[in-house]
Amino acid sequence: MELYYREFGQGNPVLILHGLFGFSDNWQTVAKALADHHLVLTPDLRNHGKSPHTDSHSYPEMAEDIKEFMEQHWMFSGQLIGHSMGGKTAMQFALHHPDMVDRLVVVDIAPQAAEDKHSHIYKAMLSLDFDALADRKEIDAQLAQHIPELGIRQFLLKNITRDKEGRFQWKMNLPVLWENYDRILEGIQPPAGTVFDKPTLFVRGSLSSYVKDEDIPYIQSLFPQAELKTIQGASHWVHADKPNELLDILNEFLER
Repeated sequence: MELYYREFGQGNPVLILHGLFGFSDNWQTVAKALADHHLVLTPDLRNHGKSPHTDSHSYPEMAEDIKEFMEQHWMFSGQLIGHSMGGKTAMQFALHHPDMVDRLVVVDIAPQAAEDKHSHIYKAMLSLDFDALADRKEIDAQLAQHIPELGIRQFLLKNITRDKEGRFQWKMNLPVLWENYDRILEGIQPPAGTVFDKPTLFVRGSLSSYVKDEDIPYIQSLFPQAELKTIQGASHWVHADKPNELLDILNEFLER
């Protein structure tokens, strides 16, 4: 598994793992800002972006993809930032390979099973007939029938590209992601009796329900040093809603 990635800056490595339907570009603003003091790498996770498409998609597999990625790039340890699905991947990796993670940042996701908030998005995406759509404006109009939020549609439209014949297609492996959606929603699988006892930061948006107060005891049972920061006015897409506030928190934590 050779993951596609983007690289910024130099110094101690920081890996940023995107969420479901995302890819390396989504965190470029944050990556470039952190690159003043760090080597920042933003890989596309399997079945996303330009990384390989596979028939399976689970947190144990994605965690092993990251281990292989680090080994391929001669990284013996680094700091990990993960958002949503990428956050669960980062937690899974940190619990199974704690010696390879110096610090962990989890953005707006808990280790427990998540609620289904994407089925209608999947169905809207799967229903598109690209052959019958002339341009992105028509694609957006089709998506708007099921997805009223402009920000979500703009995020999804970034995932559309053209094949060699000029036809529209998804960058992601949409059928496999839909087939494995239950596995994406499920909680991480920590090794029995294992904790990640290194600096850990959870960041959530005040407008998001992905990390609830009742999740905190379980978080602390797996990550005893976990801190929790809440960014006011941010939704699940914290890095898009409040990038400056998030950067202030990340810089303080990573430079501590």
